[in-house]
Amino acid sequence: MHFPCVSRPLPLQPAPLDDAPQRVVKVRRDYNSWVARETMEDYALRFTPQRFRKWSPWRVANTAFGAASFLILEAVGATLLVQYGFVNAFWAIVATGLIIFLAGLPISIYAARYGVDMDLLTRGAGFGYIGSTLTSLIYASFTFIFFALEAAVMAYALELALGIPPTWGYLVCALVVIPLVTHGVSAISRLQVWTQPLWLVMLVVPFAYVLARDPGAFAGITHYMGEKARDSGFDLHLFGGALTVGIALITQMGEQADYLRFMPARTAANRRAWWAGVLVGGPGWVFLGVVKMLGGALLAYLAIRHMVPAERAVDPNQMYLAAYEYVFPRYGWAVVATALFVAISQLKINVTNAYAGSLAWSNFFSRLTHSHPGRVVWVVFNTLIAFMLMEMDVFQALGDVLGLYSNIAIAWIMAVVADLVVNKPLGLSPPGIEFKRAHLYDINPVGVGSMALASSLAIAAYLGVFGPTARAFSALIAMGVAFVAAPAIAWATGGRYAMARAPEGRYRRYGTRRCVICERDYEGPDMAHCPAYQGPICSLCCTLDARCGDLCKPQASLAAQWSATLRTLLPRRVWPYLDTGLGHFLLLMLVIAPLLGALFGVLYHQELQSDQHVAVAALRATFLKAYFALLLVAGIVAWWLVLAHKSRQVAQEESNRQTHLLMREIDSHRQTDQALQQARQAADQARHAAEQANHAKSRYISAISH
Repeated sequence: MHFPCVSRPLPLQPAPLDDAPQRVVKVRRDYNSWVARETMEDYALRFTPQRFRKWSPWRVANTAFGAASFLILEAVGATLLVQYGFVNAFWAIVATGLIIFLAGLPISIYAARYGVDMDLLTRGAGFGYIGSTLTSLIYASFTFIFFALEAAVMAYALELALGIPPTWGYLVCALVVIPLVTHGVSAISRLQVWTQPLWLVMLVVPFAYVLARDPGAFAGITHYMGEKARDSGFDLHLFGGALTVGIALITQMGEQADYLRFMPARTAANRRAWWAGVLVGGPGWVFLGVVKMLGGALLAYLAIRHMVPAERAVDPNQMYLAAYEYVFPRYGWAVVATALFVAISQLKINVTNAYAGSLAWSNFFSRLTHSHPGRVVWVVFNTLIAFMLMEMDVFQALGDVLGLYSNIAIAWIMAVVADLVVNKPLGLSPPGIEFKRAHLYDINPVGVGSMALASSLAIAAYLGVFGPTARAFSALIAMGVAFVAAPAIAWATGGRYAMARAPEGRYRRYGTRRCVICERDYEGPDMAHCPAYQGPICSLCCTLDARCGDLCKPQASLAAQWSATLRTLLPRRVWPYLDTGLGHFLLLMLVIAPLLGALFGVLYHQELQSDQHVAVAALRATFLKAYFALLLVAGIVAWWLVLAHKSRQVAQEESNRQTHLLMREIDSHRQTDQALQQARQAADQARHAAEQANHAKSRYISAISH
């Protein structure tokens, strides 16, 4: 078993006690082979240094653009057609593409310019060091949800071509991705280059044959009403519902940013190629995405014309099989071509889903546990979660899953966009992207507050609290509220939560420096000065350190921020109880209760959708009982964790106090020893002077006597 690091003590360098209120013994961190090899690690928790950004802009853009191969785009287009009708689906797809392009452009530019992935970008764009942990979880959930959806499509292709049962097909489609992702973007880039030409040909050919052999194949699609429409015309509520489903794809911009961070530095020589690469590899995927969603609607209509049931026509396998039957006269060849095309498409996207998921999980767990076993571990972890979702047949609930998820995703993305395009130009936040723990508040209310407010209102609207119109446009509510709330909160707080302390100018340059902990060399932007260890520390060692107690920013830690918030909200007589652990307990329950509520709400909603004849009152009562019972258990566990943490904290404080006293005693002995040394030297000098005087006197007497 590989451990995150192996530690061995380094000699403690004595220094005066005034250097720092806390002394931390240096422990050298030896990373395991996975973490040390950046060809596998791919700077999962760091910014991408200049020396690693060696590919051409077009190579990076091609790698990022390859993610647009995912067939869930066709499945989303088909789902919108079947549920909302062609007219509503068409305008929702167009609006989705426009929104994603406008939101994705600033994200792509900043990711390419500063060499940061989506998590590091979120940290420096209004969320803070711990605040972006929540968005890492949102992002990770996006990757395994879409991994499961894409792999399910591929498993259906294996069933269609080879007769492999879906259960075994899910396992095959999950495991085949792991070896392709272990070596990071280097291997993924080669895969995208090799498969891109064949994939583009197999994407275009079936549409060309259908139009050539049956020009009227899609003639009646404009009159297709869908399951929820009353007629074939435009319906505002159905348009809003379709937009809410489609806009969930905005989180794909995070995966584009994860690739664009490898874009080389922009220079006068590559300026045009750099901008073209950022546009193509960033928001440019959405142009092909819109075409593919519309193509999915066309192919679903074609499959329905070929007597495929509507609930099966949303499966990309059935869509492309209906189209490839126009290409090949023999049904067997059409099946083989469909399976090959689906397999290539899904491998191209699922390596991206697995890769992005490994980055998100690495960032999430490193901050919660101060441990990093390596990105490869989280590749396997993400794949296993996706496999479980596939076994739950998540593809059949595509519309419901994306509809609810989009309200959270759009709130997060638009809060980031608002900080990049509004707050930074207006000076409400620092102009660059600062991602290091040493310089950030744990919680920045600008991003966290705006996302929480926007997602809460949007989910409430999606559940029907504000009426049918608000429910239809819940995604737009999330987008608008987040985009307005982020600048408003930044203005109200004066931007003071953006930076806990100013970065040192010596670390802004790209020259390398040696980390005092792991003793490896990193570029300046990845380094910060650590007062606890009295030297430069790299961002990963800073993230994994659990002993410094945020000495560099005591006012910016989560505990300090939460305690200050509670003291502002609660009366003074309650303050003494906060120090006993009550404050930490309230913080945990503030997180646990809504999460459990959201989970039970989704399950309750799914149960209502799956069984129309269920007794609503009895079902609601059952879910409420289960929720409060589990909440009680969670509260007991949370209180136990708080007490255990408090005990460790008290023990650590006592250890620090004893260490401080010991250091004072050592310093006192050193001062006494120095005083004794000085007294001894003074005595020796006096004795030497006396001896010289006596010697001179003897010579004088001897001279007189002669």
